[in-house]
Amino acid sequence: VQLQASGGGLVQTGASLRLSCAGSGRTLRTDSIGWFRQAHGKEREFVAGIRWTDNNKFYTDFAKGRFTISRDNAKNTVYLQMNSLKPEDTAVYYCALKIGSLIQSSFKRELAYDYWGQGTLVTVSS
Repeated sequence: VQLQASGGGLVQTGASLRLSCAGSGRTLRTDSIGWFRQAHGKEREFVAGIRWTDNNKFYTDFAKGRFTISRDNAKNTVYLQMNSLKPEDTAVYYCALKIGSLIQSSFKRELAYDYWGQGTLVTVSS
């Protein structure tokens, strides 16, 4: 199983980006996907997650209202649409896969996931 994260880049404050997390080696139909980010010098933190079986979505406080997680069954891909980006959103963004369904409280736990993508860098200039 592999996850390929992409879509990062350098943008200005207020811009939007859509990150993609493409899965290969497994059809994502009964799994859970989480997006995390790690800013320079800081610990990795949970951003958003989606449970494939019921399409339930979960967000951390800073992501609510600005970020949207979604899935595309046909493309075996999860997206993170990020709007109104701020300099403090600058980080490497990672997607992670849990085989099976996670309960809401587990989405933020890094150890709950089985596979991780390589990360994609998002830089927001002021």
